Amino acid sequence: MTEIDYAALAREAGLQRVGARPPLHAYLREMWERRHFATRLAKYRIEAQLSQNRLGLGWVVLSPLLQAAVYGFVFGLIMDRGSRAGLNFIPFLVTGFFVFQFFAQSFSQGARSITGNASLVRSLGFPRMLLPVSAVIRNLYELVPMMVVLAFILVGYGEYPSWSWLLVPAVLFFMMLFNAGIALIAARLTVHLRDFTQIVPIITRLILYMTGIFYSLELVLADNPPWMLTVAQLNPVHDYIQMVRAMVLDGQEFNTLILVTGIVGGIGVFIGGIVFFWSAEERYGRD
Repeated sequence: MTEIDYAALAREAGLQRVGARPPLHAYLREMWERRHFATRLAKYRIEAQLSQNRLGLGWVVLSPLLQAAVYGFVFGLIMDRGSRAGLNFIPFLVTGFFVFQFFAQSFSQGARSITGNASLVRSLGFPRMLLPVSAVIRNLYELVPMMVVLAFILVGYGEYPSWSWLLVPAVLFFMMLFNAGIALIAARLTVHLRDFTQIVPIITRLILYMTGIFYSLELVLADNPPWMLTVAQLNPVHDYIQMVRAMVLDGQEFNTLILVTGIVGGIGVFIGGIVFFWSAEERYGRD
């Protein structure tokens, strides 16, 4: 009896095996068609988290605000005042920390988005990319009330609204692209190496101290060789924070390098993250 070549028969019929990775263009098209799943999942995650706390949405703002206060108190006492000379320190600190939280939480939650939803990944067929993207959307939603509170803090410390405030969403858009790319890369790395989740907090803390949240990189590195400041400004996280600060705080500015790095970094990391994550689509839910 002649054996049936089921693989050839399936190809002729246009059938694909379960979990097969589709072409990138088809994958992205399906992802766009199912985009509402990512936004709804982000909202449900927020509601589930907040329903467990009496203050509800207040913790979205209160938690990073308390962390900023602790860091500000400690570093404000022990750090050389020359590193923040001429700064309106409280608005400078809170602006930097709130924007940094958008990156840190997107990175952390994105890294766990596949392994933390194993039952969902194994039981339903959908572009797995929606999960890390949903983590970034969730943090974008949580950033909105933080920005509202930040506006009141700015006004309270003498930083009044100007037309440049309207440019903040444009900066956060490119930061969102960057965060999504980082979340996609971290999500795949965590699937291959579960211990990567233990490294994420260390990486986040390192970036926190290197980004100039509690001090001005421009002031600290002013007396060093110029190349050191140039290298520091190649950090997109710092660049997004510095651009937001320049738009809402008097006396803050950014140069062409920061602008180009922020735009190119956001788009480049986003595209790279998509390709990197998509190339292992068949492995999610199996490893």
